[in-house]
Amino acid sequence: MLNRLAGWLLRAVVLVAGLVVFLSLLTAVLLLAALWGLRALWARITGRPVTPWVMGVDPRSAWRAAASRGAWRRQGQAPAEPEQPPTPPQTGAAGPLMRPLPGTEDVTDVQPRAPKSD
Repeated sequence: MLNRLAGWLLRAVVLVAGLVVFLSLLTAVLLLAALWGLRALWARITGRPVTPWVMGVDPRSAWRAAASRGAWRRQGQAPAEPEQPPTPPQTGAAGPLMRPLPGTEDVTDVQPRAPKSD
């Protein structure tokens, strides 16, 4: 008997919780609809055109910015413009395998130097 009572109590709690979530979402949607309606009514009263609510940021701009920076190179796709020829390996105190990392030609706030040897 106690198991049945606990089961029904759990079902009632879940049902009440679902109703609370549903009613809060419904209230939020109705509030937004009322605000939009008042805004449209005010625009008609003042003689202005009713403009829709839009997102202030163009979601395509992030894609364009990433594509223009060359993010496609990291994914192994072919470049659209011809690449610069590779720099020859440096010889000297640092050794023949020391060559600059890709993208370091754009760095302007540091001075390159040879690594310290212990």
